[in-house]
Amino acid sequence: MAGLPLAACAAVAFHLCLLAASSSTPRLTPSSEGRHGGRTAYHFQPAKNWQNDPNGPMYYNGIYHFFYQYNPHGALWDIGSLSWGHSVSGDLVNWAALDNALDPTVPFDANGCWSGSATILPGGTPAILYTGIDAKKEQVQNLAFPKNTSDPLLREWDKPSYNPVIPLPVDVPGDKFRDPSTAWLGRDGLWRIAVSAEVSGVASTLIYRSADFLRWERNAVPLHSSRAAGMVECPDLFPVKEHGNDGFDTSANGPGVRHVLKLSVMDTFQDYYMVGRYDDATDAFVLEEPERGDDVRNWRRLDYGHVYASKSFFDARKNRRVLWAWANESDSQADDIARGWSGVQTFPRKVWMDKDGKTLRQWPIEEIETLRTKRVGLQRTEVNAGALKEIVGVAGSQADVKVVFKIPSLAEAETLDPNWLLDPQKLCGEKGASVQGGIGPFGLIVMASGDLQEHTAVFFRVFKHHEKYKVLMCTDLTRSSTRARVYKPPYGGFVDIDIEEHRSIKLRTLIDHSVVESFGAGGRVCITARVYPEHAATSNRHLFVFNNGTDALGVSKLEVWELATATVNIVGDGDCKYCRRRRP
Repeated sequence: MAGLPLAACAAVAFHLCLLAASSSTPRLTPSSEGRHGGRTAYHFQPAKNWQNDPNGPMYYNGIYHFFYQYNPHGALWDIGSLSWGHSVSGDLVNWAALDNALDPTVPFDANGCWSGSATILPGGTPAILYTGIDAKKEQVQNLAFPKNTSDPLLREWDKPSYNPVIPLPVDVPGDKFRDPSTAWLGRDGLWRIAVSAEVSGVASTLIYRSADFLRWERNAVPLHSSRAAGMVECPDLFPVKEHGNDGFDTSANGPGVRHVLKLSVMDTFQDYYMVGRYDDATDAFVLEEPERGDDVRNWRRLDYGHVYASKSFFDARKNRRVLWAWANESDSQADDIARGWSGVQTFPRKVWMDKDGKTLRQWPIEEIETLRTKRVGLQRTEVNAGALKEIVGVAGSQADVKVVFKIPSLAEAETLDPNWLLDPQKLCGEKGASVQGGIGPFGLIVMASGDLQEHTAVFFRVFKHHEKYKVLMCTDLTRSSTRARVYKPPYGGFVDIDIEEHRSIKLRTLIDHSVVESFGAGGRVCITARVYPEHAATSNRHLFVFNNGTDALGVSKLEVWELATATVNIVGDGDCKYCRRRRP
């Protein structure tokens, strides 16, 4: 069905064509190296222009909807032009573009339709809550509904004239009140949403309650506040199971349920999360780890790399919670303009609570396996100290790599200076892939030129700390590109794993031209990076496993799949305005 002629479909039957196409076999040949500026093969991007925050993802009547912050007029962020782009899918992998869901057209959003969320109300009607920048350039919260709920694609949305439903509070600055969350029902029957604000100079996550989703009242006490965080954005409060990896509807609460509060911190441009107990009687959130306190450096990171403004939703189709996050560009605005687009979304991730009750685990959704084509593998091999072992036979520009490393002995582990505990990123810079250690660095070299002048390293390093061991995971971009005007930092975080007990650690890395997403120890630590190697346009990308430690280590299993190119917002020809034709 790879050649299914979507462009010939009537618009009224489009959703049936989309669902058939998005479950068919994707195009098997990797994308050409003519992709200007590293356009991706299977990560979400609009066909052109700027995108940033994921907004209001939802599963509705058999179709996945994804909304996103979008500038329809160019490849740069523009405060007054932001709209809600809209795409639909049958499988969260292949996407068809629709017209914008929201554009700045009325006084309560005259200067931009900013981020927000979607909630499906009782009876099945979706509702969007979003931040509008009004005619006075103040941030207010607005409501939108589908114009025609019988339209399976929800192509048109109505913004009632009674907006804003939540005006700017008197104790909040006009530019610091935004990003309403997905709503949830308390056991008292009232709706709640979380909204980010700065109140008297304190970063606050406010709670609003409503009986009818139209009239909202603010709770006297914030759900969370921090004097050290600066302005926070994009709050996401969602329930997780104490045991098991299935998802919960956003309103779930009670025995066996914990909650995750995710916040995006402007000062660091990073996403953090906290695990706790949420009491909907008082709208209080009690941390499981109160020792992490007010200092942002102590908060758990959602991703230790290059992501921001993440958003999750409950996927009722597969009973899971799925998370998206924006990965912006790391090169210059001139590069954005030249290629005509900017920003990608991470590949959708299933999220659940680890059995330790503190760590959020993330993993690429299983649908990525529909893109797998050619496979190569290694079984029970050894990588000597100072050695590289090349993996050949698959395209290194779009691949899914899974490897299990075995550590025979921990005797050579280096001692960890406690000062490094609060700054693993700096430690990754000083103890990079080229710096020989005791146990590690070991891992993957990806997007490498034949002479290794350009390469990205994803690796682990084991340290001894207070008679126990700490595992550091890094992605080192310092040699990822020889291009000028590219941000090439090291990224890193410590992995919650008992390496002494297991003596092994898993690494999974998704490679997609300018995106490298890595998942350590079964998704306990995630690192997303943007890479722009010069050689990618003219020569092959090489892939290696490496070990720069003192002793040999084992690779008990390695599998690499070449990934096909998904259909993502490809503009087709023909008379079906909303159809997007698959390439042969």
